[in-house]
Amino acid sequence: MTIPPMEPTRELGNQLFREEVLAARAMSPEEKLRAGPQLFDFACRVAMDGIRNQFPNADEQRVREILAERVNLGRILEGQP
Repeated sequence: MTIPPMEPTRELGNQLFREEVLAARAMSPEEKLRAGPQLFDFACRVAMDGIRNQFPNADEQRVREILAERVNLGRILEGQP
């Protein structure tokens, strides 16, 4: 007997988000400081996966260039130099 995979629900997503928020609130300032670069690296990996999906013929250097362009665009849109 095969059990079908569970589909994520909005309720499950909300519960996971609440747990993440509570965990973040429980972190010390030092832990939060260390988590920043880790979160940025994770976000970059996710973004690069999306870029590879969008541009399947792009080599690794081009993927990194596109990521840098997008990070710079984000800074411009946020009003950072």
